[in-house]
Amino acid sequence: MPIRPIRPHPALLLRRNGERVLVVADLHIGWEVTLAQKGAHVPSQTPKILDKMLQLIESCKPKTLIFLGDVKHTIARVEMEEWRDIPNFFDVLGRKVSDIQVVPGNHDGNLEPLLPENVKILPSTGVVLGNIGLFHGHTWPAPELLGCRSLIMGHVHPMVSFRDPMGFQITRQVWVKVACNGARLTKSLLKRLGIKVDTDPTALLRDQLGIKLRASQLFIMPSFNDFLGGQPINERKLGKVAKSRTFIGPVLRSGRIDLDDAETFLLDGTFLGTVNQLKTLS
Repeated sequence: MPIRPIRPHPALLLRRNGERVLVVADLHIGWEVTLAQKGAHVPSQTPKILDKMLQLIESCKPKTLIFLGDVKHTIARVEMEEWRDIPNFFDVLGRKVSDIQVVPGNHDGNLEPLLPENVKILPSTGVVLGNIGLFHGHTWPAPELLGCRSLIMGHVHPMVSFRDPMGFQITRQVWVKVACNGARLTKSLLKRLGIKVDTDPTALLRDQLGIKLRASQLFIMPSFNDFLGGQPINERKLGKVAKSRTFIGPVLRSGRIDLDDAETFLLDGTFLGTVNQLKTLS
């Protein structure tokens, strides 16, 4: 199953059995409420997000929509603006696409009452589509996802930071593609599941869970809400230990993913280089 970013949008188009699947992550509907509570009043951006979604649906004609976590912004509670915006958002999308699925993220507490009945909520540990495993990234993926060649997550809102000689700084959203040491990742996941790993983790995954390890690459999606901040992944001040503690999500914090060698791409597809190369510009 090919992975196709929809340039210049923070969205993916996948194909499953000949049908198109549109994937986006990190809408954070209602984030403006947090700003208002701090005295900064920003009009709701939900209509703009909805308009972007409708444009993508019109151009890509997907049969299925998958939201890869953090549909809403407040973590445990539901703000009045979310009660107003989220049901309408999904009602409009449901008139265009009948199959809508959500992989819950860490901000999606109490999301279900806001969604129409036809929206399917998937496990927070992710879902398998052919040879691709999709999960939000705030928790370990299900072991089944390690049987996929490619893993795709959101959660991080990856960005790169550039600083010119005068000290001015700009940030840009990026896609991140990084090699995945499947055996080491499997070892960490099995320990998380309480399985003693005193032999080859690949064999344990196969013999105890019936899963053949295939995971070899990880993609990190930029947030669909481009008003949000993100994680500058090329900060020079991050040492190896500090870096593992700074990046959010257990997969990245496990130290099993070497982000220094990760390739970065702007939303228009421009290849920027590896994270390590970009550190000289931060």
